[in-house]
Amino acid sequence: MSKNNIEIEKKYLIKEIPKNLEVYESHAIAQGYISTEPVVRIRQWDNEYILTIKSKGFEHIEVEKNLTKEEYNSLSKMVIDHTIEKTRYIIPLNDYGYPELKVELDIFKGYLDGLIFAEVEFPDTEKAENFIVPDFLGEDVTDDPKYYNSNLSSLNL
Repeated sequence: MSKNNIEIEKKYLIKEIPKNLEVYESHAIAQGYISTEPVVRIRQWDNEYILTIKSKGFEHIEVEKNLTKEEYNSLSKMVIDHTIEKTRYIIPLNDYGYPELKVELDIFKGYLDGLIFAEVEFPDTEKAENFIVPDFLGEDVTDDPKYYNSNLSSLNL
């Protein structure tokens, strides 16, 4: 399967981790970057392997292609800097009046241990612009390059 589309998403710092986090759907993710301009990323999502090419910013182009485990392992040798490891929790926003939206809350491991932020993907620009941020989300850091995963992979902490 391959996917080619435009994504509209915002990234937020976290004021407070929601209670009972363990009740939400979660995924183990490892991702590395082969290039950051344009972004070329390989990702292990549980037991799936994906190659992604995407532009940066609030509204961006993203193309994905499934990989075999062998292809992923071969491409892993080309990763620059660090591989990012995190657990992603999928939190529906039904209780906040947005039944069609979900927060993707990322809790990082390894060298980024302690970093936590979230993303919300929107079906259109209007929904993104009119979004009322739930109380557990903090500052909007969508346009702050410090929080791009591609830049986080090159941090020397």
